[in-house]
Amino acid sequence: MNGFQWLGFRTLFLKELLRFVKVSFQTVAAPVLTALLYLLIFGHVMDGNVRVFEGVPYTSFLVPGLVMMSVLQNAFANSSSSMIQSKITGNIVFVLLPPLSHWEMYAAYVLAAMARGMVVGFGVFIVTVWFTHLHFTSPLWILVFALLGSAILGTLGLIGGIWADKFDQIAAFQNFFIMPMTFLSGVFYSVRSLPPFWQGLSHLNPFFYMVDGFRYGFFGQSDVSPWTSLAVVSAALLVVAAIALRLLSNGYKLRH
Repeated sequence: MNGFQWLGFRTLFLKELLRFVKVSFQTVAAPVLTALLYLLIFGHVMDGNVRVFEGVPYTSFLVPGLVMMSVLQNAFANSSSSMIQSKITGNIVFVLLPPLSHWEMYAAYVLAAMARGMVVGFGVFIVTVWFTHLHFTSPLWILVFALLGSAILGTLGLIGGIWADKFDQIAAFQNFFIMPMTFLSGVFYSVRSLPPFWQGLSHLNPFFYMVDGFRYGFFGQSDVSPWTSLAVVSAALLVVAAIALRLLSNGYKLRH
């Protein structure tokens, strides 16, 4: 097989897009409502009592974190649910039979996951921005970290879906790994407010750099340099992409 099979990639990509578009009330509207509830509860309780960045109200600080959290969680949910459902129902065979390489499969699954993450994130932003005033210091940083973060979580979802044999396992992967890493990434607080030990521990969490770099694009302020965040997030994407491509090329738990 020579070259990238664009027709096969496009077909699988469109199939993955349609998966979440056809049930958008569940895959898009529900996460947006959840993020809005977070904003209303935390913003009401904390706004006026907490200042994280100089001159930035807590509600304004919270909105980018909620947007990025929604992007990450929904990118993971899209690729992981698609892969595990295909394996359990047996229709993964229809993906494996065509002459698709591991590159084309990876690109289709991850780009569709990124699309869902970005759509949900944009929806969260549109709904929550009415509750505060936001300005864009560096829009390019916002876009870069949203794309890289959704790509990483889309890839992790693919890895989790390949590894898992049943829904319980993918749920455990999300509940005991993705969810804690997301909530402990500085979505609701600044890492600077933590004791030194927990600050150091937070710096080992790659999700922290995704959220921190994304937030920098709004306020021009962050806990670490955006260039440091970019380096960490890029390295994380290379690592998880290499793992996913290796699993796909070997047919791990897919062709056996």
